[in-house]
Amino acid sequence: MIWDQSFIELAPLPRGFHLVTNEILAQAPDLTNCEVGLLHLFIQHTSASLAVNENADPDVRGDLERHFNVMVPENAPHYEHVMEGPDDMPAHIKSILIGPSLTLPVSHGRLALGTWQGLYLCEHRDRAGSRRIVATLQGRW
Repeated sequence: MIWDQSFIELAPLPRGFHLVTNEILAQAPDLTNCEVGLLHLFIQHTSASLAVNENADPDVRGDLERHFNVMVPENAPHYEHVMEGPDDMPAHIKSILIGPSLTLPVSHGRLALGTWQGLYLCEHRDRAGSRRIVATLQGRW
């Protein structure tokens, strides 16, 4: 059994759902010799999240952003945490709903994603900075 870990830095992105599969794989532990395993990704932020979803049609990413903005609106009168701007508390809620981590299967040196699946950075702040992800690979070589 082999364990490997690296830190992934994603450049700042605007608010929205972003397909980042290639950026993550470029900085993640090398999967090529892993016959079977798991890649765990954990984002070290409370106002962004990670997801797996549609990798082909960008309309899906736009629809997700619009849906979450309706589901978790800015300036709700019941928010008390408002010191960091109107997008901050909704960003925390969205992050909890989607989640900070993914555990992905690795098979024969590659992520075992479905044909139409990709990795998303879900950026919930209007002007976020770079995002840091801990990538931990466990597997059999």
